[in-house]
Amino acid sequence: MNKINEFLEKYFLPLAMKISGNIYLQAIRDGLTLTMPLLIVGSIFLIFAYLPIPGYSGFMEGVFGELWKSRILYPVQVTYDVMAMVASIGVAYRLAEKKRVDPISCGVISLTAFLLLSPFSILHTIGETVVTVTGINLGLVGSKGLFVAIIVGIYTTEVVKFTIDKNLIIKMPDSVPPAVGKSFLALIPAIITIILTLVVRIGFELTSFENVHNFITIILGKPLTILGGSFIGTILSVLAAQIFWSMGLHGATIVGSVMTPIWLQMMDENRLAFQMGAEIPNITTSSFMFMSFQYGGSGLTLSLVFLMTFFAKSKQLREIGKISLGPGIFNINEPVIFGTPIVMNPILLVPFILAPLVNTTILYWGTKFGLIGITTGVNIPWTIPAPIHAYLVSGGNLSTVFGVLVSLIVTTLIYYPFFKMYDEQKYQEEIQGE
Repeated sequence: MNKINEFLEKYFLPLAMKISGNIYLQAIRDGLTLTMPLLIVGSIFLIFAYLPIPGYSGFMEGVFGELWKSRILYPVQVTYDVMAMVASIGVAYRLAEKKRVDPISCGVISLTAFLLLSPFSILHTIGETVVTVTGINLGLVGSKGLFVAIIVGIYTTEVVKFTIDKNLIIKMPDSVPPAVGKSFLALIPAIITIILTLVVRIGFELTSFENVHNFITIILGKPLTILGGSFIGTILSVLAAQIFWSMGLHGATIVGSVMTPIWLQMMDENRLAFQMGAEIPNITTSSFMFMSFQYGGSGLTLSLVFLMTFFAKSKQLREIGKISLGPGIFNINEPVIFGTPIVMNPILLVPFILAPLVNTTILYWGTKFGLIGITTGVNIPWTIPAPIHAYLVSGGNLSTVFGVLVSLIVTTLIYYPFFKMYDEQKYQEEIQGE
C-alpha cells in the first residue's frame, strides 16, 4: 500500500491537481450546474405526468380533460429543451468571473453567438408534404447543443478578455451610470464576437456539414458518447473518481466536469424516448452514474457507516458512524471520508475503490440484460435517499429498487472484512491509550 500511495502521489496527484485547477473545466462544471435546478423542476412535472399508479392516467383525464398530459409537460419543454441555451450563458458567466471580466455581458454575448450558430429553418411534415418553417430548433438548443454551447461560452469569454486587454473598448465618462458604462464597454467585444461567429456559420454552410452542430455531433459528440456510454467508459469514470477521492480531491466533481455533458445528453435522449413510449436507448446517464457510485456519498460509504454505527468495537469509529449516518442517508459523506478517515487510508481505500466498481458492474449488466429497470431521463435532487431515488429515476420500476438494495448488500459485504481489520486496529489503540 505504501508503494501504491507513493505511485499515486508521484504520478496521479499532479495530474489530478492540474485537472482540478483548470479554470476551463471549472467553468464547464459550474456553468452546467446552472441547468440543474431547471432540470429538477422539469423532472418533477415529468414524474407527475407519468406516475406509475394504476388508473392515474384515466383519473387525470377525467378531471382535467384529454390534453392534461401535454399541458403538464409544458414546463419540461422550457427546462430540458433549452438546456444548451442556459449552459451557453452559465459557462461564459463562470469563466468570465475567473477571467475578471463582466460576467453578465459575456453571458449575453455567448447566448447571442450560440443562437447565431443555430439554424432557424426547420423541416416540418404536413401529411405527405415537407415544408420549411422558421423557428428555433428545440433539438439544437437542448441537450444536443451542449457541446456547441460549451465551446461558444469559452471562446466568447476569451474574445471579450482579449479585446479588453488590447484596450479595444469604448470607455464612458465617470459621470455615466455604471450599468450604461458596462453596456458600452461590451459593445466592441460583442461586435467582434458576432462577426467571428457569422464567419464560422457561413463557412459551415458551404460544407457538407451545413452547420456547426452537425460537425460537432459527428466529429466530437458521437465518439465521446460511445466512450461515455460503454461499460469500459463507465467503469473508467468511476475508477478515476474514486482515485481522485482517495487523495482528498472531489472525484465526482473532477470527472463530472469532463463527462457531465455526455451523460446529460444521454439522459435527455432517454427522456424523449420515455415520453414517446419508445425503447429507452442509454444505460449510462447522470442518474445511472449516481446510482453506481454515489448512493450514501461517493464510494457508497453508507455501507461502511452502517457497519461503524452498529458493529464497531472502537468508540471512535462508533461515534463517527453515528455522526455520519444521518448525512449518509441523504448521500452526504464528507464526515466519514475525512473523519474516519478514508482519504489516504491504506486499509479502507481498497473497498472504497472496489465497491463502486463492483456495484457499477452489477447495475450495468443487470440493466443490460433487463433484470433492472433503466433510467427514464428524470433528474431529481441528489439528496434523495437511495431506494426512493432509484424508484423515481426508473419511472417507478421496482426491479431498479431491488437491484439497488442488492448492490448495497454486496457493497456492505465488500466493506466488512476491511472494516473489521480497521476497527480492531483502532480498538487496540484505544485500549493501549487507556
